[in-house]
Amino acid sequence: MKTETQLENGDVNMARRSFLRFAGAGVAAVGALSMASCKKDKNPQNTNGVDIGAKGDLAILNYAYALEQLEAAFYINVAAHIYTGASDDEIKLLTDIRDHEVAHREFFKTALGKNAIKELTPNFSSIDFSSRTAVLTAAKAFEDTGVSAYNGAGYFIQNPDYLLIAGKIVSVEARHASYIRNLLNPGSFADNTILDPNGMDKPQTIGQVLSIANSYLTTKVNAFNYGYVVS
Repeated sequence: MKTETQLENGDVNMARRSFLRFAGAGVAAVGALSMASCKKDKNPQNTNGVDIGAKGDLAILNYAYALEQLEAAFYINVAAHIYTGASDDEIKLLTDIRDHEVAHREFFKTALGKNAIKELTPNFSSIDFSSRTAVLTAAKAFEDTGVSAYNGAGYFIQNPDYLLIAGKIVSVEARHASYIRNLLNPGSFADNTILDPNGMDKPQTIGQVLSIANSYLTTKVNAFNYGYVVS
């Protein structure tokens, strides 16, 4: 079995290169934003944590980057410490999800460049990675939260190129969410806990999402300009 370092540096790098090729135009577009914004946004680091920055596209990209850091770290742990009783299909697909999340993380890190928030420190001490139920329950929470986060923050995005990128990523997150939900409870892939009466995914605000994310982070993430600061 590969070590965690090998997982990070080998298969994961292949996923990252594949994703960056797929979203190549987006990298250039976001890179342009990074260059244009470097004088205006100084990547504020709040004394109580990390702040995503002033309102605008750059802040939302950093918000997404923070969430992708958390998800990537979680699935790296999952793949490195597969829970007891995992089937071959589960191992393969959870490893695929890990690769997707690392690719998303690296996409934002590369695109944001010097304007990216710092690397966050996760805290998964509340999760028993040897337990199938514990891992899949946590994965369900991460995936459902990720989908609701992109949907809740999408209307803040001003540049249509960035909105297109967000749409491509959230659709992948929704595929993950459906798979994880079905592993836990067959047939629950799209129930009324995540869909509204119109059959649309329920969004969550930046504050709601960060409240969930910060419970798994040693480095807390703030969104001062959106009305949310960690105490």
